[in-house]
Amino acid sequence: MADFTYQVFSEVAKQKTLVAAAKQLQVTPSAVSHSLAGFEKQLGFPLFVRNRNGVKLTPDGAKILPIVQELLNTEAKLAEEAARINGLNQGQIRIGAFSSVCINWLPDIINSFKQTYPEIEISVRQGTFNEVVEQVRLGTLDLGFSALPIKENLEVIALHQDPIYCIAPVGFKPRNGKTITQEDVVNEEFILQQIDYDRDTKRALDAYNVSVNSIQYSIDDASIIAMVESGLGLGILPDLALQNLAGKVQTYPFSKEFYRTICLVAHTKSQQTPSTKAFIKTVQEYIKQRYA
Repeated sequence: MADFTYQVFSEVAKQKTLVAAAKQLQVTPSAVSHSLAGFEKQLGFPLFVRNRNGVKLTPDGAKILPIVQELLNTEAKLAEEAARINGLNQGQIRIGAFSSVCINWLPDIINSFKQTYPEIEISVRQGTFNEVVEQVRLGTLDLGFSALPIKENLEVIALHQDPIYCIAPVGFKPRNGKTITQEDVVNEEFILQQIDYDRDTKRALDAYNVSVNSIQYSIDDASIIAMVESGLGLGILPDLALQNLAGKVQTYPFSKEFYRTICLVAHTKSQQTPSTKAFIKTVQEYIKQRYA
């Protein structure tokens, strides 16, 4: 898009010889010489002084150079913006996420993104932490919401530390009245999803010496609430999972602080499309606003 004459003038000023400039521009020295002669004729004054070692800017040429370079920079920005717009006015973004992100974050995030980029098609696939990461690694998803740690060679963006709580039936009361301690979980059974037991949930239960034999597994977060409400045991759920769940249960923090770190996983930046980068930015802005 940029005027070739401006490119020639800038490159000659940089290289200080017509031959070197021609090599950088991948044209012949005669083409460079012809372009400079036409530019000087158009301006009405010489731009370079020729000598046996090459060329040197004239005082007038030195005044023109920053103006030409500014024009070239503006052209580059224009080309970059055009490429960005083209990339954001077509295509699709394939997102993977676990249940509580699908319910509590993605509706607002997608609506916000669609207001700016209405032409981008967005598809969402729900899965476990590990499933989402694997699908991003394989390239069947562009972005995924998961939880640390992530071992795969992907870009990982930590988003939010989500506190983990103990869920108890009505009538249950911790011995200290405020938090769940070691004494409160003795002889108690815990109900959780099996997919949660390999991460921060396991760390919390291990800290209180809860044995595997004391754990029952449920299908989903709502089922955990229902089973706890029925008095079948205690539950353990992160804060985000509790946002839209109803039931006659009580929520208590543990005496030690536990949380899961929700993250966004994507391909390396060099492999990301403009639309994917824009969606990542939208996610980060949403998290900043929600948890400021």
